[in-house]
Amino acid sequence: MALFLCTIEKMNTAKLFRFKAGERTAVGTYDSDGNAFDLSQAGIDSITSIIESEDPLETVRAALSHAAKMNGAYTVLCPVERQEVWAAGVTYLRSKTARMEESDFSANAYDLVYDAERPEIFFKSLPEKVVGPDGDVGIRRDGKWNVPEPELVFVVDSRGRLVGFSIGNDMSSRDIEGENLLYLPQAKVYAKSCAIGPCVVIGAGETDVRGWTIGIEIARNGEVVFAGETKISQIKRSFGELVEFLCRAQEFPHGAMLLTGTGVVPPDEFTLASGDEISISISGIGTLKNTVAIV
Repeated sequence: MALFLCTIEKMNTAKLFRFKAGERTAVGTYDSDGNAFDLSQAGIDSITSIIESEDPLETVRAALSHAAKMNGAYTVLCPVERQEVWAAGVTYLRSKTARMEESDFSANAYDLVYDAERPEIFFKSLPEKVVGPDGDVGIRRDGKWNVPEPELVFVVDSRGRLVGFSIGNDMSSRDIEGENLLYLPQAKVYAKSCAIGPCVVIGAGETDVRGWTIGIEIARNGEVVFAGETKISQIKRSFGELVEFLCRAQEFPHGAMLLTGTGVVPPDEFTLASGDEISISISGIGTLKNTVAIV
């Protein structure tokens, strides 16, 4: 027990996840050896209660001293609770180039926003519509060019503090978006167009996170049809800048999550198909897996 408490004190980061065991939904975390612990015995009933605390990492450390190790079967759920989900676009140079390739009509606008003071930020999803680990993500039946967008997710509390990170998939219909800039909401915001998970990492700073890599692998009928990777360091804007613009003239009483753009884009001839399996990995977080379905 003394060794375990010493390990807790040395924790620099923590991974939080929501889970369901039987009929019970609760919050857990992992220790450095990958063992899962149920935080409900310490009075923790939500991820939000942790990220809204004065010191989220210290809150987890204190809870772990009373937590029970999980031994039975459980299912990991989406970590989004009541947070609104927003997205920032054209934050990587590759993303700008890809968006410009969608349409000559839109090219100048994407070129300008990449270099502008104000970033592109748009609403992505209500919390209850976000897909979790192993759930189905959607491609529009009226879209012909559908792609996943692997992204780092910022977890922001109600005071505008950046307190954690997760993995996101910003599903997009590139042909609809490329047809006209005003169609962006239809290309980006539809049923099952956003997935986040499998956990939230707290305690990591921007310097550490910029050292992480983000990659994607898409499998079709058991064979990999696309794979790519980039570095989080390729995000042009500072983390604080993106959060500050998100919170301008806004109120988030339950906090918010912000997808931060993609730097990995499949080739122009690629489009998703029903049944494709998407795996998005970030080195400091884990892997988010989803299956594609037509909506």
